[in-house]
Amino acid sequence: MKMQSSLLPQLQQKMKLSPQIIQSIEILQLPLLALAERIQQELLDNPVLEEVVEQPKEDSPVSEDSSIAGENAAQTEWDDAKKAEVDRHNEMAEDWNEYYSKTTIRKSALSDERDQKQEALENTATKPMSLHDYLLGQLSLMEVPEHLYEACENIIYSVDTSGYLSGSLEEIVSSFEKPVSLADAEKALEIVQTLEPPGIGARNLQECLLLQLDNRDPNYHITKDLLQNYLLEIESRKYPAIAKKTGYSLETIKKQVEFIRTLNPKPGSVFNDETIPYVVPEVKVEQIDGEYEVFLIDNANIPHLHISSFYRKSLSESNIDSSTRQYIQKKIESAKWLVDAIEQRRSTLYKVACKIVSMQKGFLDEGVHRLRTLKMQDVADIVGVHVSTVSRAIAHKYIQTPQGVFEMKFFFTGGFQNADGNMESWESIRQKLIEIIAKEDKSNPLSDEEVADKLGASGVDIARRTVTKYRRILKIPSSRQRKAY
Repeated sequence: MKMQSSLLPQLQQKMKLSPQIIQSIEILQLPLLALAERIQQELLDNPVLEEVVEQPKEDSPVSEDSSIAGENAAQTEWDDAKKAEVDRHNEMAEDWNEYYSKTTIRKSALSDERDQKQEALENTATKPMSLHDYLLGQLSLMEVPEHLYEACENIIYSVDTSGYLSGSLEEIVSSFEKPVSLADAEKALEIVQTLEPPGIGARNLQECLLLQLDNRDPNYHITKDLLQNYLLEIESRKYPAIAKKTGYSLETIKKQVEFIRTLNPKPGSVFNDETIPYVVPEVKVEQIDGEYEVFLIDNANIPHLHISSFYRKSLSESNIDSSTRQYIQKKIESAKWLVDAIEQRRSTLYKVACKIVSMQKGFLDEGVHRLRTLKMQDVADIVGVHVSTVSRAIAHKYIQTPQGVFEMKFFFTGGFQNADGNMESWESIRQKLIEIIAKEDKSNPLSDEEVADKLGASGVDIARRTVTKYRRILKIPSSRQRKAY
């Protein structure tokens, strides 16, 4: 059998997204701040794009005809004089252009470079002080024996972001470049543990809390005893058992436990430089005359764009070469697609927001417990777009409502049919669970089974294990841990 290769034409139909459609999809799913950055980059890359700068509104003219006529005549005279002056300056500019470009180009380039570097330095955020820098700064001011100083530095570098030692002291000592005895390492650790914030350099939670105690406190020995011997019982709120073993009164134990709760279990977290995301809502909902109105509030962050009339006019001139004409046409077409994509994004976002508001009116009136179930497909069908378009339109976007600022995807939630035959969202059930636990008798808190029974009495048929799951998601302690003595 002879094997050979050959070329055979084949006709196929495939769906392929054009670059313009891909750009529209990207613009649609960008959050507001990212979109502003994208537009600024396009303004730099595309010379035919210009930002429209809105002029401040002047006072309205007087209504008398004579005053209007006088102002028009004065304005005409002023415009003529201004035009003559501009023409004269243009003639002077042409005469001096060649000389100026030769003598100042190098100076201008160097000046621009310095200005850009200076601007970059001024706009660079100062690096926050780290935990290690803070501890080393304190160590440098202390009178530490010379043979222990390097060991203290190494121990400081072994402290993690929470303020605890990242390993056992033996493991840390074995990593030192210079050999140090375990006894000296213990002394160095004691020095490090005297630094601020209190509790730094601990090997476990118990040691961290003990380091934060003040031996001048009248109840120091009671608190120390509780931390050293009854920390697990305190976590389980077994106060009567602790009182029986120690002989302390129940009020004394409760008072000291409340003090222990004020201690910081993660002293290094003060220096956590994790950035907090900055949220800018794109949609605002206001109640006007009893009806909810939707407004887009992106005008302050998104510049208004238009295509330069200079480049449009250049296309009609006959003295430009074909490559330049082709370049301008390509940039104008790209600018049109960008402007259309931004406008389409605003239109889609507005339509989706309007439907969300109309379907979640109960939430806007009364709060989370009135949040109804809503699917993206329902909104997509009403707006007349694909469900993926709705998903992209609400991605990382926020809406400001009378109930607060929420991510738009918050309003899309599943649920179940209650005893009345109405659909109820899972979020509203979680809110009811919070309310039931908030109203319980803290001396006899409700078990998960009893919470499920109360929800069932209100028309929500829910299993005990589902209550347990929601309680853990909401970080609500168990009934034993909620009990107050």
